[in-house]
Amino acid sequence: MKHDAFQLRQIGIIRSQMKNVHDCRHQEREGAARAWIEVDPGYREALEGIEVDSEILVLTWLHLADRSILKVHPRGNPENPMRGVFATRSPHRPNPVGLHRTRVISMEPPCRVQVQPLEVIDKTPVVDIKSVLAGDR
Repeated sequence: MKHDAFQLRQIGIIRSQMKNVHDCRHQEREGAARAWIEVDPGYREALEGIEVDSEILVLTWLHLADRSILKVHPRGNPENPMRGVFATRSPHRPNPVGLHRTRVISMEPPCRVQVQPLEVIDKTPVVDIKSVLAGDR
């Protein structure tokens, strides 16, 4: 089943102290540091309503991922049996979209949002931000 080609637009970029894959934890809740989301000024109005202490979902494009990998050892541990990437949180997958639940720590005008936790490498493209709804908890 193929659909017509579609396009994602990069809306921002991550600014993080993590500079390579080995700096990242497996999951945000495992002690990831704070990071900044720098939103392109053309999308400034889209940040309206995002507030300090709110939870958001950040969708990233894991640009360093290997898109040819379909099976992995979960958590990179060879003692875990191989599983399909759709059953894992591996960054390596056909479409390396990262999904990160995080909390807004601070905001700097016009378009900078500081969040924690976020286990994403510096300069990772951001493709969307969504608020977490009360029922999503």
